[in-house]
Amino acid sequence: MNRLANKIALVVGGVGGIGGAISQRFAKISDDHFDRAFGLNVRSLVFAAQGAVDLMQSGGTIVLIGSIAGDIGTKGYGVYGATKAAVRSFTRTWANELATRGIRVNVVSPGPTDTAMMASTSQELRDALSSMIPLGRMGRPEEVAAAALFLASDESSFTTGAELVVDGGMAQV
Repeated sequence: MNRLANKIALVVGGVGGIGGAISQRFAKISDDHFDRAFGLNVRSLVFAAQGAVDLMQSGGTIVLIGSIAGDIGTKGYGVYGATKAAVRSFTRTWANELATRGIRVNVVSPGPTDTAMMASTSQELRDALSSMIPLGRMGRPEEVAAAALFLASDESSFTTGAELVVDGGMAQV
């Protein structure tokens, strides 16, 4: 197990996307809403990553899952966006802190992705999201997974502290 632990590629984060986040306008943010969002998307990530790093000793990769919501402002999703901005911040900080141990830390930040959770939303919402994406469609889960696998692989051995955005250009153009 210890030999394997040195190579752990960890993918952690409150995965579910904005489709699973609770919309709450600024004036209506409650303590419970705030604590739940930060517990799921930040607190759980911090302690899962901490546990993995303890196993790694030296060398390895941590790949976190963020969201473009951490890069853009979406009405009603300020708390969710703040949790994902925290993921980006931890990525950069941990990349700096863990570099001396040979541990790389990066984040994949998807945009709207055609998941089972997204399928449970209205067709009108899915069409509206797709129309905001320059490539004209939502991402596929396997595209997000491929980005995470790339960051976990030796193909990205000189990459740390980076955010790989997988959003069809939504937050970029």
